Amino acid sequence: MPSFDEVLKEAGEFGRFQKRVFFLLSQTGITFSSLFASVVFLGRAPDNFWCRIPGAAELSERCGWTLEDERNFTVLPLNAGNESVSGECKRLDVTWDASVSCISPLARYGNHSTGNLPLATCHNNWVYEQPHSSIVSEYDLVCANAWMLDLSQAILNLGFLVGAFVLGYAADRYGRILIYLLSCLGVGICGIIVAFSPNFTVFLIFRFLQGVFGKGTWMTCYVLVTEIVGSDQRIVGIVIQIFFTLGIIILPGIAYLIPTWQGIQLAISLPNFLFLLYYWVVPESPRWLLTRRKEEKALKIMHNIAKHNGKFLSPHYSEITISNEEVSNPSFLDLVRTPQMRRNTLILMYAWFTSALIYQGLVMRLGIIGGNLYLDFFISGAVELPAAFLIIVTIDRIGRRLPFAMSNVVASIACLITAFLPEDIPWLKTTVATLGRLSITIAFEVVYLVNSELYPTTLRNFGVSLCSSLCDLGGIIAPFLLFRLAAIWLELPLIIFSILAAVCGLLVLLLPETKGISLPETVEDVEQLPSHFGKCGKKRKHRDTNSYI
Repeated sequence: MPSFDEVLKEAGEFGRFQKRVFFLLSQTGITFSSLFASVVFLGRAPDNFWCRIPGAAELSERCGWTLEDERNFTVLPLNAGNESVSGECKRLDVTWDASVSCISPLARYGNHSTGNLPLATCHNNWVYEQPHSSIVSEYDLVCANAWMLDLSQAILNLGFLVGAFVLGYAADRYGRILIYLLSCLGVGICGIIVAFSPNFTVFLIFRFLQGVFGKGTWMTCYVLVTEIVGSDQRIVGIVIQIFFTLGIIILPGIAYLIPTWQGIQLAISLPNFLFLLYYWVVPESPRWLLTRRKEEKALKIMHNIAKHNGKFLSPHYSEITISNEEVSNPSFLDLVRTPQMRRNTLILMYAWFTSALIYQGLVMRLGIIGGNLYLDFFISGAVELPAAFLIIVTIDRIGRRLPFAMSNVVASIACLITAFLPEDIPWLKTTVATLGRLSITIAFEVVYLVNSELYPTTLRNFGVSLCSSLCDLGGIIAPFLLFRLAAIWLELPLIIFSILAAVCGLLVLLLPETKGISLPETVEDVEQLPSHFGKCGKKRKHRDTNSYI
């Protein structure tokens, strides 16, 4: 009986059918990246806000003041008395009642200088000129509550982490397309609830759930795309990253056109409902069906693929062989039991953590450095586009390891230089920072590919899931590290990013080169990678049908 790869080669490894499915599923990258980076625009710092004095609202209504009048009567005297107090987190410790004059509300305090009046910490009485522009103004995430904005992004990444394990397991057990469709439905529903959350607690709960389902959409679409193409088409895993970048590029345009955070949230969530239409055009993964002993359904899909690709399967393709290899329940110990597996696992975990932390840190940094947020975000996203093309051009010519290491080293140098460049030459600072963003994007995309190539068939799913979970851990830490360190010195996070990337660049040089070799099928194959496969590039005659599952 023929193997699955032999049948797929006969039906077309990347024909019209696969191209159509690839294009449709790749759209998921746009919505997922928009969710991933949305905090930059959902959590924009309000342009102008201040702490309201008790009784000021009633007095303002009685006196017919505008918001600007109220601010002039409350904040400006505060500034005059103490230039270090901005009026955002502190207010005059006074109360205005019906006896206060509309002309000079502070006249009742006689000749006392406003600088001598007591101050009080503001807790929940802020006034915003644009109250619904972001979640910061919607839920008062300012002053002592500013850390809650960090929490909102950390919660999203925690959702990604949970989704990777829970929905990753579900996709292996119940099918790729089923979990993909349920995840799309979940992202859409949770996104709507997030947009209309009555309080910050509800916002966090459903943002977490949106992260869980969001990771489910991205993960299952990525697996589906790679499983319906031939084993020589690994490059689609890199090309699909282009659509992730397109989402980053489109996001600032959406935020520019829609003035409220609720509108932005709905714009990036509602398109997920359209993906439910894929039920009628995207089939289940035939590779997955074979692992569930559903050969008849898999063969039916293969005939359909051949038909759409303008090919015809021979009548003797009535059955397809599947792997008879025993797959036990893997554990972390299986990934560190032997020397090469242990080294690969620890380095890859660090590489995932570093890539995610630096990438997300550089994305969110655009929201705190000033300048034109929309234009800067668009440019920083656009420079990611060459990343996939550079990878495609280099990895099959010079290998994986050198581009992987160099991208981390260049990102390290760029972050370090950016931190010490003076503010009066913004074009140079932006250019160098952009180079760092491009470099870490390359590293982030290469780790996807390298991770799947360094584990044997029986441990590949578990190994990739475990190592990539460090990506979500990096995303959880990134907002706290960025915003809290930036409060000490704006460029301090860049120093940390530089150190992390430099260490990663050195460590990945210890990984074996996987250019031009077959995927390892056993732990023994992995242990031989540096000395045997790395030098000789020996090809195995028989490839396990689950190599990309």
